[in-house]
Amino acid sequence: MDMNAGIGGFAAALTQYPVWVMNVLPYDAKQNNLSIVYDRGLIGTYMNWCEAFSTYPRTYDLIHAHGVFSMYMDKCSILDILLEMHRILRPEGAVIIRDHVDTIVAVKGIAEKMRWNGRVLHSENGAFHPEKILLIDTSD
Repeated sequence: MDMNAGIGGFAAALTQYPVWVMNVLPYDAKQNNLSIVYDRGLIGTYMNWCEAFSTYPRTYDLIHAHGVFSMYMDKCSILDILLEMHRILRPEGAVIIRDHVDTIVAVKGIAEKMRWNGRVLHSENGAFHPEKILLIDTSD
């Protein structure tokens, strides 16, 4: 699942693999990119991540979240979003979070309290860029 799909670039990058990606766009997005996602032959939907996603628990193996926590910072808590990720993620699943370093540090702290193992990496922009990547392994 791509929690902030934009135009479906994450899913498009994975088309050579035997996987499917649910492209989720913010319900209050300034641009309606869902038609672009559909035009690329991909699946997608709108979502407010302060609410529960309409899916069965333990549906997804991997969740990609680019800028989601910064986007919802003033709308709901980091814990609410992480708990929803936990609900829809399969056991031993993985999460890739890309966000501002301050947000990444806050997310990592809460994720560790959930007994998720995370490590922070620099983005392709280098060590001095404020955007970082948090890789989370949910296995024990």
